[in-house]
Amino acid sequence: MTLKLGVPSKGRLMEKTFAWFAASGVALSRSGDAREYAGTVEGIGGVSLVLLSAGEIPRELATGRIHLGVTGTDLVHEKLPRWELQVEEVARMGFGHADLVLAVPKCWVDVDTLDDLDAAAAAFRAAHGARLRIATKYHRLVREFLRAGGVADYALVDSQGATEGTVKNLTAEAVADITSTGDTLRANHLKILADGLVLKSQATLWRSRVAECSPEETAALRQLLVKVGAE
Repeated sequence: MTLKLGVPSKGRLMEKTFAWFAASGVALSRSGDAREYAGTVEGIGGVSLVLLSAGEIPRELATGRIHLGVTGTDLVHEKLPRWELQVEEVARMGFGHADLVLAVPKCWVDVDTLDDLDAAAAAFRAAHGARLRIATKYHRLVREFLRAGGVADYALVDSQGATEGTVKNLTAEAVADITSTGDTLRANHLKILADGLVLKSQATLWRSRVAECSPEETAALRQLLVKVGAE
């Protein structure tokens, strides 16, 4: 039995994850060619590498199929109801920074806050007989945020890509999306509400609260946490 560590399977997130562990003397690498989802771990015994998409890792942690996993704060909070009962934050890794924000068209000169958005949503429904549409893939987080902010009369529209373009394409009136610089929002003539920060996210190492651990796996977990400075 080995301790299972899930990490993103491709792109800059994988590369930076490998570099983060390497700085602590744990070498992660992909086995075979770039199309294979197998990997190796050197510098510590009893740990196996599982390559997954970042979006799969929260579910694998929550079911206990992996013991540790690297993914964004946003994905854990969005995909796992009552996430704190299923996973534990081990270490924030200092990369993959992005904010989940609520943005509206720049031409809405009188809409700068959630209170303004609530008023605009009520006016939109009165004028059009339909709810103001907000495009996002973060339904749970955005719904909870808007409820806490007192915004009503809206409908969430699912968007799994190019969310910033939905307003221009007339499939939504506002968006809630991840951004690191805000450049794409500005390029699409959108502005972030002054109080529209839903969540600050970054790559994080998580531990499953439900995964079973043998004595050998527990020892490997403790050794790994010591190596990365999280124990």
